Amino acid sequence: MNYAGIKYCDIANGSGCRTVLFVSGCRNACKGCFQPQTWDFCYGKPFDEAVQQEVIDSLEPEYITGITLLGGEPFEPENQAALLPFMKKVKEKYPNKNVWAFTGYIYDKDLIPGGRKYTKDTDPLLDMIDVLVDGPFVEELKDITQAFFDNGMSMEVDLKRVNINLENLKVQYDNAQAMMKQQLN
Repeated sequence: MNYAGIKYCDIANGSGCRTVLFVSGCRNACKGCFQPQTWDFCYGKPFDEAVQQEVIDSLEPEYITGITLLGGEPFEPENQAALLPFMKKVKEKYPNKNVWAFTGYIYDKDLIPGGRKYTKDTDPLLDMIDVLVDGPFVEELKDITQAFFDNGMSMEVDLKRVNINLENLKVQYDNAQAMMKQQLN
């Protein structure tokens, strides 16, 4: 896997001060994407052992609350396969640091068994994520005043507080989508 960039002491992509990893590779190709160069899986630099250790070391200070995975697209199958062993190392060393991930895919549609981006790595990776912000970027709904959301259609899923009952989550998601659409009309 390649990575497009790393931000240290970032406060814009999750709660608190955190390290943010931008992976390369995305097949969503959303209109108006703020970094289309990251669509290319070969963009950036290899996410090798030295870089991984640098990211892990950056999490050591107590004031760093966690790590955020962005893209590109962390849930492309190739990226899931590379991120899983890395995130195992992160959680082994820092079990109390929280993990955020942003994806253009929809949690209860694309990342469930039978979903188009579900792999053997999906569930173990999701198990290490505390907050997942899901949904495609929709340029027409972009609202820079909303914290952590690329657009009004994303849903923030606190995976550690929500009972991961997919039927319940689907109802919540459908209700949130309906409320957002009403607000837009």
